[in-house]
Amino acid sequence: MDFLFLPSMKKIFPLLCSFLGMAVFSQQVTSFETILNDKISIRALEIYDHKVWYSGTDSKFGFVDLQDPKERKQIRLSDKKLQFRTLGQDKNAFYTINIENPAEFFKISKKDWKHEVVFRDTAKTAFYDALHFVNHQLAFTLSDSDKDNRLKLAVFKNGKWKMFQNNQKLNEGEAAFAASNTNISSTKNYIWIATGGKSSRIIRINLKNDQPEIFSTPFIQGSSSQGIYSIDFADDAFGVAVGGDYTQQEANINNIATTHDGGRTWQIQASGKNAGYMTCVRIRPGSRGKEMIAVGDRHISYSSDYGKSWTKISDEKNLYVCEWTGKDTVVLAGKDRIALLQLRF
Repeated sequence: MDFLFLPSMKKIFPLLCSFLGMAVFSQQVTSFETILNDKISIRALEIYDHKVWYSGTDSKFGFVDLQDPKERKQIRLSDKKLQFRTLGQDKNAFYTINIENPAEFFKISKKDWKHEVVFRDTAKTAFYDALHFVNHQLAFTLSDSDKDNRLKLAVFKNGKWKMFQNNQKLNEGEAAFAASNTNISSTKNYIWIATGGKSSRIIRINLKNDQPEIFSTPFIQGSSSQGIYSIDFADDAFGVAVGGDYTQQEANINNIATTHDGGRTWQIQASGKNAGYMTCVRIRPGSRGKEMIAVGDRHISYSSDYGKSWTKISDEKNLYVCEWTGKDTVVLAGKDRIALLQLRF
């Protein structure tokens, strides 16, 4: 992943707070800039070559240059109005999968933007929620399960896609959310997958032997709209999960949790003391999990104590996904826009 360090945006603090609804938290000041407006819903981002790359609705794929937002390009990957909620990359290409049946796996060359469908899932229940690259040679993507309720993954190895063979069963009504392409996380040794719905659990796969384990969580769960929406891990031990209930976005009970043992056990954090439903959480680079940012449809929030407490730093709405572009800048996207948030420490 490429990191971009941007110069500080000089803003007058009182004007910033009144105009953006931002606040000071732990002696940090934020500034906010929209860098793309378009008729599109974006739920997946990648950073590469000092640019933010995105896939979204209406078959759209493109980039915005983070140093010069006027430098941008967008194409349509299909004549169909496909909806993409996934995006990943290896050294030579980007990959994205549409959520409708049939699910088509698109490969887009970084060199010349030529694109092709390299894999298809024609199952009626195919609905790919997230795509995650562990490294340039290995990736996983998660789909809603077939009628047998078995964990359904496709895996990218040696430049090719195939279905991941396993017998791990999910519970009735257990699925995943295609909210921000972040309900999968990994280290060199493990990959974690978060589920939601009637059961909200963590599936951990040991990358040495491909053996999955599944762990229960105390997260809000029980209906199709509840559960974990996003996870991130700092190392093999510490991770964070956020989510809630998208039908009750102000609800803030049991919607944040952390683990210190690699996902085996989870501790609820800030229950009743956070801004509500969250769709994406990302740990700040270099912080080893101490600092993190999260976004929901109605807020941007920040934690500087390993997720134990949270401060709402913005009332910006309709943002679904976020990604650090450096240690003090975050790119966010959602309904009809991409924006850049800068934190001054």
